[in-house]
Formats: sequence, C-alpha cells, structure tokens
Amino acid sequence: MDSSTQKLPRDLTRRVMVGNVAVGGGAPVSVQSMCTTKTADAAATLAQIRRLADAGCEIIRVAVPNADSLDGFERICAESPLPVIADIHFDYRLALGAAARGAAALRVNPGNIGSWERVDAVIDACGEAGIPIRIGVNAGSLDEKVAARQDLTLPEKLVASAEGFVEHFRERGFLDVVLSAKAHSVPTTLATYRKLSKTLPDVPLHVGVTEAGTIRQGTVKNAAGVGILLEEGIGDTMRLSLTADPVEEVAVAWELLSALGMRRRSPELVSCPTCGRCQVDMIPIAEEVGRRLASVKAPITVAVMGCVVNGPGEASDADLGVACGHGQAMLFEGGRPLRKVPADKIVDELMAEIERRFPGALDAC
Repeated sequence: MDSSTQKLPRDLTRRVMVGNVAVGGGAPVSVQSMCTTKTADAAATLAQIRRLADAGCEIIRVAVPNADSLDGFERICAESPLPVIADIHFDYRLALGAAARGAAALRVNPGNIGSWERVDAVIDACGEAGIPIRIGVNAGSLDEKVAARQDLTLPEKLVASAEGFVEHFRERGFLDVVLSAKAHSVPTTLATYRKLSKTLPDVPLHVGVTEAGTIRQGTVKNAAGVGILLEEGIGDTMRLSLTADPVEEVAVAWELLSALGMRRRSPELVSCPTCGRCQVDMIPIAEEVGRRLASVKAPITVAVMGCVVNGPGEASDADLGVACGHGQAMLFEGGRPLRKVPADKIVDELMAEIERRFPGALDAC
C-alpha cells in the first residue's frame, strides 16, 4: 500500500457520536475538558462551559457525585453549548439518573461500580437512551483480580482490565464504547495505549496523561505522552489533564494539535530564543504579540525574530513577521520585506499589518 494512503489506527476505529461530535472512524481528534465547578450549581457550571467552548473545547465532562447534583446536571445538559458527559463513580444509580436526564454520554469505571448486575443496568440504560459509554480505567482503580496479579506489569494490568470490560460490553451487545486507560506515568501511558490500539483496534481511544500536574509539568508530560501517540495515529479524542483552570487544558490541546500539523484554529507565533546578536529587548515584544494574538480565531503564522540571521529567511513561511535590528525592525510577508518600523512601534505596526492583510482577524481582541 502507498504510504500516502496507508490508514492510521484512528481511521480503523468505530465511529461513536457524543452528541453532535464524532469520535473515531477517522474523525478529527476532538478536544475535551472537565468542569471544576459544582454540578449542583448549574449557573456556575454553564458559565464555565461557555468559557471552555469559546476556547475551543468540543466535549465537556462534569462530575455527578451524588443525587443532589442530578437536577443541576439536567439543566446543564439542556442549556450547554457542548455535549455533556456525566462522570460517574461508585454509585450505579447516579449513572441511571444521568442517562435519563440528558447526558450525551457516560464515563464509568466498571471496576468501581460494583457487581456485574449493576454494570449491566448502566449498559441497558445507555442502550435505551441511545448514548455511548466511555470505559475509563485508571491505574489507581483496576479490576481487583487483575490488580492482584504479580505476573503483570502496570501497562499489562491496564490493558487486561480494559479488555475484560470491553468484552463484557460486547457480550451484552453494546458497541458504542470509547476506551481510556490512564496513568500519570508517560512510559506507562505509551505502553498501554500502543497495546490497546493493537488488541482492540476497533475501539475509539480517549487519550491523556492523568494527574499530570500543574501547567508546566502537566503540559510537558501531556505533550510527550499524547503527542507521541497522536503522531503514531493513536487516539480519537483527548483530555490533557492539568491542575489549572480547565481553559488552560483546552489551550494546550490546541497548541499540541497545531504543532503536529493535525488541526489549527488559532495563530501560531514563531519567535527566536534570542542571542548576543539581538539589539532589542525581544522577550517583552514576543510576549505582547502573543498576548494580542491569544483571542484571534484565525490559523495564521506570525513571526517575531531577533535579528537578520533568524529573520525573513528562517521565518519565510510565516504569513507576517518582523526581524528586529538596532532601533528598528523589518516588517515582512512570506519572507519578502515590506517596510522598516521604529522599535517602539514594532507590535502596533505588526498588528496593524495583520488587520490589513486579514480583515476582521483582530475583532475578537
């Protein structure tokens, strides 16, 4: 087969619909996050969902920790601009309630739901509601029999637990399944998902490094783990877990997809790291350009370069850019010089040129 037409693992998975978002079957890798608000407070949760939607989130998950949160959950599902997944642990009755109150999907870990009879009740409820289930297996909550085995590594335990659950769902005739098997270790994540992609090639995979940490550490771990998997064609939807405002998760997810050349919705800023040749204070210039570009919803590439060495030549593929020099900068388009601008006007002139070349691009700023 010609390498240009060779199918990736994500092209071979079964397509599952989470609300109006396709997951699997070659659909674009979708971006998810999870609300940090109390689900019982529907107004606060909906406000956060709208912020996440503006940032590019496509599927949202909310916790349903108790029966008191079900009324709020129902309102959230009715008013949310995004499909809402109910995150359920321990009490299968909450899963039944969420399925009946408008959930676009459920996320359950069969390992902590209880007996198979309870798991089957959840499967039946989702079948009747016509909604999918994400089977979410975590390193900290494996099937008890699998967890007790000393002959298996952690990735092998995660895979064995996931396979057992998927097989049970299939025996019940329920196929609208998305699967995750998460750990906080990048090597464990890679080994687990690579194996799952081979042993369950038809099951869409939700990828991510769980409990990855705060913004810096969490971004690095997710970029390493999820980035490698996506480049290998593994992963149909993703949540990049960060101990931060969930809007940051969405921003990092889109940066990752953009860096891999998979999906673009926002500008890319190309900027050099500076060196002794630089004759302007580059860092605040690049930071200010990045700040002004943050709300632009256009997949343009903008370059801020410190000198002629890394100027129009290395950034010739940028839509627009500046190469800084002593007291001034050269504004360029696609590597072609346009005009010189004074050092104190670099950012303003660059942004004005963006508006001229891409009318309306800065309207959201």
